[in-house]
Amino acid sequence: MTLKPEKTFRMRYRKRSVELIALLVISCIFFLFCMHTNKLNSRLKEMEMKLHPSEFSALGLTGDGVGVEVGGSSSGSNSNHLDSSKPDNINTLHRTYQYLKSTGQMQSLNVYDLNNTRKAKMELVFFNRVPKVGSQTFMELLRRLSERNNFQFNRDAVQKVETIRLAEDQQQEMAEVISDLPVPSVFIKHVCYTNFSKFNLPIPIYINVVRDPVERVISWFYYVRAPWYFVERKAAFPDLPLPHPGWLKKDFETCVLSGDQECTYTQGVSVEGIGDHRRQSLFFCGHAYECTPFNTVGALERAKHAVESQYAVVGVLEDLNTTLAVFEKYIPRFFQGVREIYDTSAEYLTKINKNNFKPPVSEKVKDIVRRNFTNEIEFYQFCRQRLHKQYLAAHLAQKHLP
Repeated sequence: MTLKPEKTFRMRYRKRSVELIALLVISCIFFLFCMHTNKLNSRLKEMEMKLHPSEFSALGLTGDGVGVEVGGSSSGSNSNHLDSSKPDNINTLHRTYQYLKSTGQMQSLNVYDLNNTRKAKMELVFFNRVPKVGSQTFMELLRRLSERNNFQFNRDAVQKVETIRLAEDQQQEMAEVISDLPVPSVFIKHVCYTNFSKFNLPIPIYINVVRDPVERVISWFYYVRAPWYFVERKAAFPDLPLPHPGWLKKDFETCVLSGDQECTYTQGVSVEGIGDHRRQSLFFCGHAYECTPFNTVGALERAKHAVESQYAVVGVLEDLNTTLAVFEKYIPRFFQGVREIYDTSAEYLTKINKNNFKPPVSEKVKDIVRRNFTNEIEFYQFCRQRLHKQYLAAHLAQKHLP
């Protein structure tokens, strides 16, 4: 008997439908199996860690060393630095430990070499704070520490126009004013790294804090558009003009994607003043004109040299617990008890200068911006790895800090 063409078509259609459904069922089963296997593997690893603690944990390098991840990080091009090209919650201190151990650097870690506090010639902390790195929180911590540890707290007055790069005579004048403060003291100001020894003045204890550079420019973008920011500025300086409503309504993602000049970060461009928020390295590079071009190797190397040779501690906002631990270990005269103060007032301290008007920014847009921040990101990672080295050296040292 010969089947009619329509019937043959229906049978083939039903057969293919059954095959398709079977394929879908098999795919779903395989997908669920993989998910279950991954979950099982994760749980087994957690159990293994609990039953067999790592060498890192056995050395007591947990808890205080785990950073508070508030933003992503990205690696620079230097192969000596850890690669972390996308935001994550990986314990970066543990990763630094594993990296230093695998390259043989753990054996050569030395607290004395990493302790620039010993180079200071006067009992004075100079915090030339970078904007939008949590410096308001650190200022409040220092104010409270001044009462606890008996030192003077001094900060520069709020200015109508902030000048961070100074002429040489202005640098000398500022250094002389700071040097004349009674000791022990702390002095805080938005200004580039200033070499006191150049003016035959005693070297202070240099400190600062850095932040993921892309997160920082996003924070600045919305900070200067926050309503309360203009209320404060207008109250302090009544003659300041109000910004254009169109500028206030800008959002960062549109600004980047549309190629707006404000959010176009071009290699080598120099923009003067604190409004050029993109150059975090400028605060470490110094006052020289060579420090002004954005994202250049020259500015990067100068900034890295200053951090390594002059700064006692450069904290990292994303590694807050590690930062506080290192401050307390390396500059105990001023920072003794800082973690206790932070722990008892964390709820208040984390809200200082917090901008509730800042919307989330997509990783896609952040990645676009990161492409133009290669050297700034490398500098950030350099500071972060140095902080981790200081922490590890202090906790693994067999002798006390000198």
